[in-house]
Amino acid sequence: MANASPINTTVPVHTGDTVMKIEQVIHQARRAARELSTLSGAVRNGVLEGMAAGLLVHADAILAANAADVQQAKRENLSTAMVSRLTLTPQKIQAMAQSIRQIAQQVDPVGQAIEASERPNGLRIEKRRVPIGVIAIIYESRPNVTSDAAALCLKSGNACILRGGKESLGTNLAIANVIQEALGSSGVDAAAVQVLSTTDRAAVTALVTAQGAVDLVIPRGGESLIRAVVEQATVPVIKHYKGVCHVYIDKDADADMAINIAYSAKVDGCAVCNTAECILVHKDIAARVLPRLAARYRQAGVQMRADPRILGLLQDAKLAVESDWGQEFLDLIVAIKQVTSVDEAISHIAQYGSQHTDAIITTNIATAQKFVQQVDSASVMVNASTRWADGYEYGLGAEIGISTDKLHARGPMGAADLCTYKFIVTGNGHIRA
Repeated sequence: MANASPINTTVPVHTGDTVMKIEQVIHQARRAARELSTLSGAVRNGVLEGMAAGLLVHADAILAANAADVQQAKRENLSTAMVSRLTLTPQKIQAMAQSIRQIAQQVDPVGQAIEASERPNGLRIEKRRVPIGVIAIIYESRPNVTSDAAALCLKSGNACILRGGKESLGTNLAIANVIQEALGSSGVDAAAVQVLSTTDRAAVTALVTAQGAVDLVIPRGGESLIRAVVEQATVPVIKHYKGVCHVYIDKDADADMAINIAYSAKVDGCAVCNTAECILVHKDIAARVLPRLAARYRQAGVQMRADPRILGLLQDAKLAVESDWGQEFLDLIVAIKQVTSVDEAISHIAQYGSQHTDAIITTNIATAQKFVQQVDSASVMVNASTRWADGYEYGLGAEIGISTDKLHARGPMGAADLCTYKFIVTGNGHIRA
């Protein structure tokens, strides 16, 4: 891979003139959004292909910037989870490029007819998918969000303003250079994707209160960031606060399957929002699965916090306290509870879950159907790990975020979820008397 120095056309914002600069950024984004809504899918896909190729061409420069960010994060004693999310590898850059290419290959959502009908009076009514407009994405730590968000917004014909965290600033700017290069090569307005180089919190306030100018805000990061955005925002926000995901091992579960899923859902990516934070186990199968599961957890360094009924089955486990139920650990820590029925499991999830992703392991079809119907989460898994709750794995190419809201979009959000719709009504001189 070449070690090139891509151009730098990111938007500098400095304390003192932040609000004025953000107003300028938004004005430029609105101009670009109007252009994007008229561009063909082929042109937008050309930008995406350029982005994917650029990530690979400039991988060395991106990795060098990322290494500096990681070193600084460690000096500042940021959490293990945040450093993990921040760190890029050549394989991750390859995956970022592949995600963009998958997005490019998808059907163009812009202008799609969602439904159409003809009224008895001859009026033709069509519901057509259109871009939302200007989207602001505010995020922490994960630099892949920069490329994912840009790609999904471009695919859906939206201009975007990206404001990452200070811990990933160097990496984000390196990726932004690639995006700008791809936009320029395709003759598309550079303001279609603007990455802010400021860490001034006033920039966030200015973005989320730009009602009528910014159409949507999507925060991605820790719960404190998301709540801060929601509390300030006058612009509509799509979000999830946290991922308190459960795996329920039913009495009719295949024991080997249950152990593998409960282990993988916790250990294979413990610092992400779709990791399992709580394992619920039916009392009739607890003795068969918990000692074996605990042995694997211990080997992986997982700290177990369990209710008193099953402490004897879990060597080295600590007694759980009330705050452990509903806790998003984002670490090698898991809460484990015994339940007497699927109804108790569903009630526990309703009380302590976050409506993100929850799973049931069972061979009983009726029990699985009951769980699916009554667990009110954005994703419900049957005999599969919660870790599958991901836009790429759902075939969306990537995700702009995961929504636990119930209006407009829910679950992993792809390009189509970044569109709204309009009604196109066609008549032949029709008037309404």
